[in-house]
Amino acid sequence: MAQGACGPADDPWADVPDEAATARAVLDASGTVIRWNDGARRLLGRDAEATVGLPAAELLADPAAASRAALTTRGRPRWYGTLDVLHRDGRTVPVRLIAHRLTDETWGPVGWLLVSPLAGTEATEGDADLPRDAFRHAPNALALYDTNVRLRRANLAMEAVLGLREDDMRGLRLSEIGGKPQSLELERQVREVAVSGVPRDVRTRLRTGGEAREHAWMGRLAPIRDPQDRLVAVALSAVDLSVEDEARSRLQLINDAGTRIGTTLEVGRTAQEFADVCVPRLADFVSVDLLEEPRDPGSDTTWPCEGYVRLRRVAHRSVTPGTPEAMVPVGTVWDHPMAAGTVHALLSGEPVTVHRGEPGFLAWVAQDPVRSRRASELGVHAILAVPLTSRRRTLGVGLLLRYRRPERFASDDVLLGREIASRAAVSLDNAQRFTRERDTALALQRSLLPRTLPQRSAVDVAHRYLAASGHSGVGGDWFDVIALSGARVALVVGDVVGHGVQASATMGRLRTAVRTLADVDLPPDELIAHLDDLVVRLAEETGGGESAGDIGATCLYAVYDPVSGVCTMARAGHPPPVVASPDGTTVTTLEVPAGPPLGLGGLPFEAAEFDLPRGSVLALFTDGLVERRDRDVDAGYRALHTALARPAATLDDRCAAVLDALLPDEPPTDDVALLMATTRVLDEANVITWDVPHEPSACATARRDVAEQLDRWGLSEAAFTTELVVTELLTNAIRHATGPVTLRLILDDTLICEVSDTSATSPHMRRAGGFDEGGRGLMLVAQLAQRWGTRHSPTGKTIWTEQQRPDRAGES
Repeated sequence: MAQGACGPADDPWADVPDEAATARAVLDASGTVIRWNDGARRLLGRDAEATVGLPAAELLADPAAASRAALTTRGRPRWYGTLDVLHRDGRTVPVRLIAHRLTDETWGPVGWLLVSPLAGTEATEGDADLPRDAFRHAPNALALYDTNVRLRRANLAMEAVLGLREDDMRGLRLSEIGGKPQSLELERQVREVAVSGVPRDVRTRLRTGGEAREHAWMGRLAPIRDPQDRLVAVALSAVDLSVEDEARSRLQLINDAGTRIGTTLEVGRTAQEFADVCVPRLADFVSVDLLEEPRDPGSDTTWPCEGYVRLRRVAHRSVTPGTPEAMVPVGTVWDHPMAAGTVHALLSGEPVTVHRGEPGFLAWVAQDPVRSRRASELGVHAILAVPLTSRRRTLGVGLLLRYRRPERFASDDVLLGREIASRAAVSLDNAQRFTRERDTALALQRSLLPRTLPQRSAVDVAHRYLAASGHSGVGGDWFDVIALSGARVALVVGDVVGHGVQASATMGRLRTAVRTLADVDLPPDELIAHLDDLVVRLAEETGGGESAGDIGATCLYAVYDPVSGVCTMARAGHPPPVVASPDGTTVTTLEVPAGPPLGLGGLPFEAAEFDLPRGSVLALFTDGLVERRDRDVDAGYRALHTALARPAATLDDRCAAVLDALLPDEPPTDDVALLMATTRVLDEANVITWDVPHEPSACATARRDVAEQLDRWGLSEAAFTTELVVTELLTNAIRHATGPVTLRLILDDTLICEVSDTSATSPHMRRAGGFDEGGRGLMLVAQLAQRWGTRHSPTGKTIWTEQQRPDRAGES
């Protein structure tokens, strides 16, 4: 071979029989000829020895043409066109040229590959040997329609698609050949191409050749013109894309399953989403049945030996209205024989398919006469049972039936059903775990919250509690009503940060702490401060690097005194309460100083006092009542004010009306605790106060005054006991305290006796010795009274006792 010609070692066309039928040259990056084949020699009469090494521009009649061509190909991989090239004898030869840009990824060096067919190759003698009926034998389905959309030609592949011979179809319109709505639409597309002359691509689904199964087709409609450029026909080329379309549909179904299944943590909703995804794209009917308890499919010993498996229907879906395939309604528990295909899927943990005529299908319909009749009426012919397995536990089974779709369940359908079922099983498992945890938290919360609230003489109370719905789970909201000394009552509402069992347990600890601190009769601001310290200690005990805010809480503590009609409140990060006037014309949000949430530690809390007239309605609540995603807090308070202003027959009715007004559409996303109280004020005749001189002889006078007052109240039977209690309390106050001493009797549900002095020292009981002259006073008081205790005030302390009223001795 001449120097510079491509040899077998580096020429990919070296073994081509008619290699010289193409003129081919290779240029390097500088435009120098580095390869020259025999076809190029035949085209220009220049051999390789004389041409290799020459700049390509010297071979052009117009050297500037190369630069212009290079400019037009900048950034493109190819250039094509006609260039005038110089023959060896000096004449100009127009050459149709294709120039390919060579890169590191292509064969040969970086530069250009130039190719051109030799003159005369457009029509060679070999063309006469090509089949004249190439149209008939083309592999793609081809058809020619005239301008009236009537078929003129159809190749063998098109005949196979349509199930008709060309002679049978010639002269018919496309819709007459297909006889389907899709055929009519395709005919309209062909007619538009025949009018516009613009080619287009179309997609359609048609049953071919009498088959029961539809195919997905991609068609290319192209206008055919004669030499005078008149449109004379429309060519239709069709390619069967069923395999690709089915793969795309399966991927789309899997994607839809990932987005549509598991949108909530509700078992029934998740199971229904699984059924909705599968119908109608995978099956004509789907049912979901769950075991009462998840089981290990690999352990036969865990399965029952009664001959059946008990399942609960949680969801089903059908393409037929009314779901006639369903044997039982949703929520029904029913027994499946061990021989059933659904049970086989549960036992093995693998999908089970049965088709009409197979023993498994006959066994399935034989289980129930009603099922056999319905299966026969509907034409059920294919069954697929897929186990719902997650974390190596079988939760239940999904049953898929086909009766409208003629296809049996193929292996790809089984894999698809298994994939969707596995995704649904994970969501179902999460939903069941959440449900169990939520039920546990609810049970714990109900056990910690008061079942009934005591109706105190100071207030009438009503309450509501709504647990959160959705993903958030049960929270730590709580409320309480605590009886205090002196006929007073404490109203408490709190909210623990977070949800779940931990929040409910923390709520129980805080509620117990509030009750304990309330028994000490601490003022509201001091009680909140002690509660704040407790939350800080709880956070420190949790460990794991949690900060106090991780188990923080909010709380509102109010003490109402029916004697004075004053309500003292303090709050820690909690929403302020709302009070409605007795006539309901005025509703006000009380300006209680906003303390920090519990758990921050070291910050002060302030209390505020409010005069509440008799019949005022006080509403304490957690933030779930007034805060929602679609409503800000101010709007929630305005709605609460409006609801409280409406008249109601009872306080319980008003409590219900508030919830209806603020939570009308859907269950709350956060727990809601609402505590409402109507205030009372004790009659002045039921509260008697005496200033007692600081001398021992005053005890006799006090006993006489108490006996006379009890006689006026009709409680003479309690005079002896009360005189003993008053004597002991006054004796201690006169002996151990200084300053003025006050005695007060309060007639309420109980008979209350209070002795106040200026000393801050609290008395305590002690066991007196056999020869001691004193030390038995408080022991005697504790025996005579139902309850007794001490409360402190800024000016001293008060020792109080409560006795049962003789006129109510029979009441519990």
